[in-house]
Parts: sequence; structure tokens; C-alpha cells
Amino acid sequence: MTGHNRVVIETGTKKVFASAIDWPGWSRSGKTEDEALEALRQYAERYQRVAGIAGVEEVAAAAESFAIIERLKGSAVTDFGVPAEAAELERAAEPMPDAECERQIRLLRACWQAFDDTAARVSEELRKGPRGGGRNRTKIIEHTLEADRGYARKVGVKTAKGAVFTDDGLREHRDAVCAAIRAINTSGEVPGSWPLRYYIRRAAWHLLDHAWEMEDKDLTGQDV
Repeated sequence: MTGHNRVVIETGTKKVFASAIDWPGWSRSGKTEDEALEALRQYAERYQRVAGIAGVEEVAAAAESFAIIERLKGSAVTDFGVPAEAAELERAAEPMPDAECERQIRLLRACWQAFDDTAARVSEELRKGPRGGGRNRTKIIEHTLEADRGYARKVGVKTAKGAVFTDDGLREHRDAVCAAIRAINTSGEVPGSWPLRYYIRRAAWHLLDHAWEMEDKDLTGQDV
């Protein structure tokens, strides 16, 4: 995958997302396309630490230049701060080669692991915004895991409410997601409403967005 740097741009009226389509979770935003691409580039080292968990080491090469393969019209959801549109490549019916499917699963699992590791080490109270707003660690964990459960329904994985808040339930949920990805990629039949590759990209983005948020707001070592 060296030099594999295809990027999809999603443009709303207030916010633009740049997503590295072959690297689930590597997606950043800005007020303009140039700002979004620069943010994507600046996060390469940070994303490499995640990809390293999956044994994937080519992020630096992929950050050397970006090839924009599609520009998508965003919506109010984009402006809210979510990469909400599936690219043509993601909507295509052709399955991923088995090796690429397994690579995407490894990267998704790495995003799960990075989120868990971050949540385990940051302070409970996090730095607040300029107006005093913001959630603590527990609230971010609850929000992220519940969203992950909801996202999985888009590819047919129905995990009981609350199950993701137990160790066994979370492990079973994630194993079910990986099994569903393999089954959908083989059959081409998506039992939910999101294309498979878009689901992986969206789920991975959400995990890392909140993992990095917790890192940036961590008060460990400070008076909390």
C-alpha cells in the first residue's frame, strides 16, 4: 500500500472533510479544502501510531501527496462535524480482495484498541472548552461505544442495548462486526443501509475522533 493516498473530499457550507479512503479512521476536517488536507497531513504521525497496532507502516509514504478521487456534496450533518456521505468507490458492488478486507478489519480493530487504550489512561475530568462546555471521560466512552453499537446496525449487527458496556459484551459485539464485514464482502449483500467500506470508514473515524479528543483534553499530571 506504499504511496496509496486516495482522498475523498466532502464539502458542506461551513466545514470540509478530507478522508483517506484506504485508511479507515484517517479523516480530518477544516473550514476549507486546503485546511482539511493540511489537517489530514498533520495527523499522519498520529494515525501511524494507530496503524502500527495493526502492523501497517506505510502512513508516512501515503502522506507525502494526496490524490483527490472524488468530491462529495456535504449536508448539515457535514457542517455538524461528521463525514456523512459515502463515496462512489464505497457504493460500488465489487467486493474487496480478501487481503484488503483483512487489512481493513485490522485497522478497524486498531482503532478500537487505540480508543480503549486512551480511555484507560486519561483523566476522568477533561479540559473544558472556552465556554466551560465538554464531556468527561465516562460520558465520551458511553457516547462512543453506544454510537459504535448503532453504527453496526447499518451493516446488520444487532447488539443488545447496554451490552457494549461489559467486557464480554463488547468483545462479542466487535467479533460480530468483523464476522459481518467478511460475510458482506464475500456475498455482496449488505443487510443494513450503509455500504460496507463507508461503514468501516465512518466507525473508525468516530473512534479516533474521540480518542484524540480525550488525548488533547487529558489533565493527567495537572490539578484536576
